[in-house]
Amino acid sequence: MTLEEELKGRFRNDYHKGMINLTYTTKQLSYEFLKSLKNHGLTEQQYNVLRILRGFRSVGPLSIGFIKERMLDKDSDVSRLVDRLFDKELLTRKENSDDRRQKSLEITDKGLALLDNMFDCEKKADTLLNHLSKHEVQELNRLLDKIRNNLNN
Repeated sequence: MTLEEELKGRFRNDYHKGMINLTYTTKQLSYEFLKSLKNHGLTEQQYNVLRILRGFRSVGPLSIGFIKERMLDKDSDVSRLVDRLFDKELLTRKENSDDRRQKSLEITDKGLALLDNMFDCEKKADTLLNHLSKHEVQELNRLLDKIRNNLNN
């Protein structure tokens, strides 16, 4: 089904349609992934924090700023996300001895176990684009990188 049929609308030009199409498709993909996350009691942003903590575990305790730089959603309130994950005992939070305003964060064994149990979410994410060929996914990634790089210039 075309975007015009789904939204029952028209677009000023192909650039306008491309922007709306990208936004609409992203929201649909995100919604499908979010349904998987809800089964584990996490939001996308909380999941993102845990994955960052797991991925950089060898670096040692991480700061909120370190996590914020790597978040997919740059507007996330990382301090609040950390508080919620701390309350769920999915991470530890300690005052940094060098700078008391900074917190040192580490994922807990409970957080690691949760991520291990969430493999179904990762598999679900893999299936969201599996109808595209490897070449099509590579081209999609190239085009998205090109769009994002233009935003950063």
